[in-house]
Amino acid sequence: MSEIAAIGEGERLRGFALAGVDVAVAADPAGVRAAWGALSADVALVILTRAAHAALAADELSSPGQRLWVVLPR
Repeated sequence: MSEIAAIGEGERLRGFALAGVDVAVAADPAGVRAAWGALSADVALVILTRAAHAALAADELSSPGQRLWVVLPR
């Protein structure tokens, strides 16, 4: 079964944890990259805060066969 994960600032993602989303709190770019790299192969969709999206390089987000991702609006 595919899973959903979220990466970014904890206060922006708190509600997703209540819905069963695997939340990785990352306060800085290095933490975001570490959380992205640690995602399980079962994760099919990643929800990113704007700051988390900005911390990831374009090649990390657009690799062939990579999982889907979405950026939260403000």
